[in-house]
Amino acid sequence: MTAGERPDAGMAPMGVQLACRVLVPFAFGYFLSYLFRTVNAVIAPQLIADVGLDASQLGLMTAAYFITFAAVQLPLGMVLDSYGPRRVEVVLLLIAAAGAFLFSIGHSPCALIIARGLIGLGVAACLMAALKALSEWYAAEKLPLMNGLLVASGGFGAVMATSPTKALVAAIGWREGFVLLAAVTLGAALLLWFVAPDRPRREPAGTLRVMLSGVGQVFVSRNFWIVAPVAATSQGAFLAIQTLWSGPWLRDVAGHDPDQVARVLLIAAIGFIVGNVASGSFTFWIARRGVAPSLVLAVSMGLFMLLQLVIIAGWTTHTGLLWFTFGFFGTTGILSFSVLTPTFPLALAGRAATAMNLLIFVAAFALQWGIGVVIDQWPVSATGGYHPQGYQAAFGVALVIQAVTFVLLLRGRRLLQPATSELR
Repeated sequence: MTAGERPDAGMAPMGVQLACRVLVPFAFGYFLSYLFRTVNAVIAPQLIADVGLDASQLGLMTAAYFITFAAVQLPLGMVLDSYGPRRVEVVLLLIAAAGAFLFSIGHSPCALIIARGLIGLGVAACLMAALKALSEWYAAEKLPLMNGLLVASGGFGAVMATSPTKALVAAIGWREGFVLLAAVTLGAALLLWFVAPDRPRREPAGTLRVMLSGVGQVFVSRNFWIVAPVAATSQGAFLAIQTLWSGPWLRDVAGHDPDQVARVLLIAAIGFIVGNVASGSFTFWIARRGVAPSLVLAVSMGLFMLLQLVIIAGWTTHTGLLWFTFGFFGTTGILSFSVLTPTFPLALAGRAATAMNLLIFVAAFALQWGIGVVIDQWPVSATGGYHPQGYQAAFGVALVIQAVTFVLLLRGRRLLQPATSELR
């Protein structure tokens, strides 16, 4: 098979065999990446008690995942093109497994920060490598379904990081749990290496200098700076809160015990899965009726900010419904990719996506750590919990930042222009 052939032709694996060899191994990697991303929201009390972390240290340690994840986004596309998604993800998953093991034996904030950073680096390719692999092996008309199944696997990772993780930690301890995670991550790397197929690589698209100049074109684009800031602040806030601060908020503000916290986080993760499927389907349906995706993005992000305002106001009844809705609307920032990439030529669309992904994870790092810093300005309660006013102030700062970038989107939305058909 030549590099230019469609994957459905010739000797390519078909049907269930193709799904088992391509979708399942890569989806399992993305499942693990989201499990790693979210797990600290459940085990935060154990980390605080065992290692003696304050709020800012807890935020920095958890956010270390995001900064290393973000650091490799720009070169990641070029490496995936050169070496293929299978090889790149296998190498990085081995780093993630090492990071998980080091996390299990860490006894100081510094050791946990380094280990968490290695985990973030190790799973940095799980989504982008999977999307590239699916695009190489599936015909274009099948990609929306396969991509949807892939994203849903991340949601199931978020689900696994709630009540199941709570039960596992209660049974064997968080350190032993991370040893198990290291072993499972190593297994995921082996699964990819021995099961996933490779396709012949095309020649690199120009020299490194040419490829980097394309990155420069993205960062000077007006379209990029209309969409990317609001995507970064909205998704950054969602990730910062969902993957860490939602658990402590439920404990300290809503007064939930650990079992209740795990149940509510499970409901929020289900909202995340449902929101991913619903937002993509609705956007496709309404776009066929002439409604611009940028309008859907703006309305959805507006609703997400209103929901955060409810949380800041201290709403503590029906917390399951509240956080299900948070998970549902928090996913809508993903629509920003479908708004931004059509405004770039195909040759730059991938770099536009990874550039925005970079901003998203930098924002997630800054907000997750920054929320902890703000919370630390209030005294800790006698039981070791954080002050409710600290959460109000920290979440309020995050909301104000989102509001500023939201205004930029509203002012510039009508200026967005798709790339010409010749360039697309």
